[in-house]
Amino acid sequence: MFEQITILGAGLLGASIAMAARRHSLTNKIVVWSRSPDTRAQCTGAAWCDRVENSPEEAVRGSHLTILCTPVQTIVPLLGQIAPALDKGSIVTDVGSTKKNICAGADRLTSEDFTFIGSHPMAGSEQSGLASASEQLLQSAACILTPMPRTSPEPIGQLESFWKAIGMRTHILTPEQHDIAIAHVSHLPHLLSTTLCNALAKKPLAWRQLAGGGLRDTSRIAAGDPTLWRQILIENRDAILDSLEGLENELADFRRILSGDDEDALYRALASGKAYREGLQQ
Repeated sequence: MFEQITILGAGLLGASIAMAARRHSLTNKIVVWSRSPDTRAQCTGAAWCDRVENSPEEAVRGSHLTILCTPVQTIVPLLGQIAPALDKGSIVTDVGSTKKNICAGADRLTSEDFTFIGSHPMAGSEQSGLASASEQLLQSAACILTPMPRTSPEPIGQLESFWKAIGMRTHILTPEQHDIAIAHVSHLPHLLSTTLCNALAKKPLAWRQLAGGGLRDTSRIAAGDPTLWRQILIENRDAILDSLEGLENELADFRRILSGDDEDALYRALASGKAYREGLQQ
């Protein structure tokens, strides 16, 4: 599908994408760069990696698809750094969890020589780093593409075909639509998990020994990297604040129902939550 794919940032997502691309024979050459010398050393000789470079500029030379897999606030500066080295006609995408600021910044940098199209694979884990990567991580997960209005259909189709070829379900949204939706279905759950853990941390420590699977399931994503999540929350602050307002209204309604004597309303609230959970695509 692409003669050469370059991965900039061989962490959980970057390495998983490379593994999946190799497994599905989507490229003849996978080139990797990572800011960490230790990560670059681990990639050297890996079955899914053909070459490791010490600079992002060298890594993107000759690449037909470059995937930026670094923290959200570093993506636009990194694109500016590699832009002069990109081959004419190449496609650049990212895996950032926010899109409005990234796509606007990339749009100012994009020239006729290459095309930037935002991507957000909705796959991940509370774990991070190369050691947690897996070729199965992206299988059957959603991937959102956020092209700008002036992006031509051909590279959009090529990138969409790539994500589908590694087993993902693709959706196309504007950057603004993406940030609003993801604030509700991804960023808000992380805040809920974190807030629950913070509330329970103020209770007797011994209570942790009493917890069952429900707390472990509900609190799992709170274990995500605080440095990465701080960037995500700052980048998508306005949409997340709107999602929090909606949640506060729901909590107020539930408090009102529980404080009253309407058992039917309590049942309906619980049944509504159950139905939404059962409708989530596994």
